[in-house]
Amino acid sequence: MLFELAKKFMFTQDAEWAHEFALKNFKRFANTPLSFVWKQTIQDKPVEVLGMTFPNPVGLAAGLDKNGDCIDAFGQMGFGFVEIGTVTPVGQAGNPKPRIFRLPEQNAIINRMGFNNHGVDNLIENVKRANFKGILGINIGKNKDTPNETGHEDYVICMQKVYQYADYITVNISSPNTPGLRDLQFGDSLNVLLSAVKQQQTLLAKEHDKYVPVLVKIAPDMDEVAIEQVVDCIVSEGMDGIIATNTTLSRDAVQGLKHAEEAGGLSGNPVKDMSTQVITKIRSINKEIPIIGVGGINDAQSAKEKLAAGANLVQVYTNFIYQGPKLIKNIVNNL
Repeated sequence: MLFELAKKFMFTQDAEWAHEFALKNFKRFANTPLSFVWKQTIQDKPVEVLGMTFPNPVGLAAGLDKNGDCIDAFGQMGFGFVEIGTVTPVGQAGNPKPRIFRLPEQNAIINRMGFNNHGVDNLIENVKRANFKGILGINIGKNKDTPNETGHEDYVICMQKVYQYADYITVNISSPNTPGLRDLQFGDSLNVLLSAVKQQQTLLAKEHDKYVPVLVKIAPDMDEVAIEQVVDCIVSEGMDGIIATNTTLSRDAVQGLKHAEEAGGLSGNPVKDMSTQVITKIRSINKEIPIIGVGGINDAQSAKEKLAAGANLVQVYTNFIYQGPKLIKNIVNNL
């Protein structure tokens, strides 16, 4: 009831203002009595994957809490794991505003944020302050001004800094909102990047006496041949898992809707089938690699579809914006 009242107000406001307003209040009230507004107990439905036991298979996708400001609040909502970021070596403002657009007819959002964040050092300080004891993923990327030719260096810098604080690390090469970033998904660029990441992971594992899995987040806008090539590279370079998928550039499912032609990545219900198809293809190529499925999960049934397609875990973001914490409980209770 409280969430519905808050949502009614928030959806009358600019989308990015509402996003920032919500995060400020999550951060401010996470460890106070007022956290009762979102705090809930979720059934244990443990999943063993990536060398860890996840208390339940439903996680928060990266992008909502880019700087790790609200880790405790999201933990209190009952997520089986929380992924923060995308974070870059140096803070950056991202793309010009406005850059978030709601398409409520499809429970969808278009965003062109552009990796806006306060930098990796700021994120680490927030992680240190958090009381969250659950599984934490940290999503890393490159700065907009870093050329693709040296982009791997940005990922290595972020890895070095977040490694000891992360339970897993995600290499984000699939956001459509940083010019040229998706080119890193293909050919020699991907080989160079993942080779550098793997080499750094090996060194850091020895240094910290701790092995932190590294996953790669891929786009839904690839044909079957491209998916095969990407998966083959991810596996051959020794990455630990795949997150499928990021947002889409396609507008087929939202034609004619207000804001449908805005530039950026489309998320929410229109991505559901696309991401599930990518998961199915990945699993047909490789039976073992862990997959986190994300895209259009709006209830237990859509989560089951991702798991049936081959995902080991799932993440939510856009439908969490539309439905609130009850979505987590609904999915977990009905799996």
